Amino acid sequence: MAEPRRAQGELAVAGARILVVESRFYDDISDALLAGATRVFEAAQVSFDRVTVPGSLEIPAAIAMALDAAERLGQPYDGAVALGCVIRGETIHFEIVSMESARALMDLSVARALPLGNGIVTVNTEAEAWARASPEEGDKGGDAARAALAMVQLKRTLAAARAR
Repeated sequence: MAEPRRAQGELAVAGARILVVESRFYDDISDALLAGATRVFEAAQVSFDRVTVPGSLEIPAAIAMALDAAERLGQPYDGAVALGCVIRGETIHFEIVSMESARALMDLSVARALPLGNGIVTVNTEAEAWARASPEEGDKGGDAARAALAMVQLKRTLAAARAR
């Protein structure tokens, strides 16, 4: 299988403030996703706040609530990262959770022009989840953090161009 392309070069995002909302339904997998995201944030010199929720369906609502609260406090977030895991079971619940969480995240990102990294892994088995979540293998937590930071940089670049 081909290696996925990674963002190239340094991102001009130092000082950004990122919100991480993670589902704790699979604690160990969530820890691995967070470890990957944390490495990326530390390397990019950005700060992040972490909010936990029970499952992946709760992530979009928690992001919206936290964004609103941060705005009211005058401490807005520059971007957000969603971390979680949905493993296929014997019912259609997998499809509902994976599709609706992704749809809600996309709606939230577009409606609010929110730089967002979706790190909710949707897999058939726990072994697949580990292969994607592990920072040494799939590093989907790191990928979600890199995606969010790339979008923060894009938003800053577009705002600077507009200000000229």
